[in-house]
Amino acid sequence: MDDAHRKPQEVSEKTIAALGALSKALETTERARGHLYGFHQLTGTADFQLDDAVRLLREAGHESQARLLEREILGRNVIPGHWTFQIVEAYNDSYYRPFVAIERDMIAGLAHGCDHMHEARLKEQRRTPGHPDHNP
Repeated sequence: MDDAHRKPQEVSEKTIAALGALSKALETTERARGHLYGFHQLTGTADFQLDDAVRLLREAGHESQARLLEREILGRNVIPGHWTFQIVEAYNDSYYRPFVAIERDMIAGLAHGCDHMHEARLKEQRRTPGHPDHNP
């Protein structure tokens, strides 16, 4: 096992398990954050696609319907007072960044900065010694 992932002697198995669970929770949060960015991008794309709908309605002689879309939907807040970028910012500021900071602090304080000890142990257990694609 490489030195960066070797368990410090004073770190207990329960601490490794706890930090592994914390890491897994943060990884799930990373996925949720990715979905939030997907929501942000898809909503923005839909808003720009409305420009085509408005233009085509006008070309088809449906001015009142085009104005309705422009007035009621184009550029609309997705929740009161917020566009999607503001939701992303609020999530990052109030949840994601504090979570990352606490996880980093716990790894530094409880495991002397040694990260992914559980995964490193799995790698060691599951690889085939001597196999060129299973090297440390």
